Amino acid sequence: MSIPHPTAVGPAASAEQPAPAGHPTPAGHPLDDPVGAALLGPHARFAISRGRVLCYPAAVAPWFAMPESPDAADWADVAALAGPGGAVTLTAFREPPPDDWEVVFHAPGVQLVDDGVAAAHDPEAVRLGPDDVPEMLALVERTRPGPFLPRTVELGSYLGIRHEGRLVAMAGERMRPPGWSEISAVCTDASVRGQGLGTRLVHAVAQEIRDRGETPFLHAAESNTNAIRLYESLGFRLRRRTEFLSALVPEHFAAEAKAGAEAEAGAESESTDARTTALY
Repeated sequence: MSIPHPTAVGPAASAEQPAPAGHPTPAGHPLDDPVGAALLGPHARFAISRGRVLCYPAAVAPWFAMPESPDAADWADVAALAGPGGAVTLTAFREPPPDDWEVVFHAPGVQLVDDGVAAAHDPEAVRLGPDDVPEMLALVERTRPGPFLPRTVELGSYLGIRHEGRLVAMAGERMRPPGWSEISAVCTDASVRGQGLGTRLVHAVAQEIRDRGETPFLHAAESNTNAIRLYESLGFRLRRRTEFLSALVPEHFAAEAKAGAEAEAGAESESTDARTTALY
């Protein structure tokens, strides 16, 4: 599923912190809100929070998690986290953004879960890590499987297949709600398509997930019927339909943020002057 990559603004890696105690826990099944469930669970080390909103660092993943019924304050917190003009990517949302947010991507999707996948380790699959990121990004650029950023590799296990030393196929893990792990970034270079490399890597990643006692799941665009048929033939079944949306933070939040910062600075200056005067 191809979602536009976020712009180079948003939460910085240095802002990473665990979600605060008492942050609202997603209601219902973990896969009903996989982003929120992951950031409050196995991916808590990545979680950046503001009010009732959670997100990943911008270099890790573009996903945000919001309350079931967000209000104006929640959207203001999203804007503060993403920054003016920043892209905010959502799934499992119930309400669209406010009218002044520019929607740049909106598509129905499906969520599929393991229902008998023939998972198996693959002797040709190699583990990919930070040193492989330039090659992984290049493969993603050629194949466009969906968002994959410079630190996405940190989210879970990534496996690849090389031909003559060149990375030609890969697959890995993205969101990890408690008890589950999403298979993502499944891509194969055009030069080796039709050889079943993607299927082998899906099986291998699924086996690694099962080895931890978790269950594989994945997402696909509803329009990508060929991919859905393939995943169903591998043993995945439809669990639910969902939607994917990416919207840009309105520029007026920049002026509001600047005014707020100036007011805060002015108040601090007045407080400092008052404390200085009191010394004399």
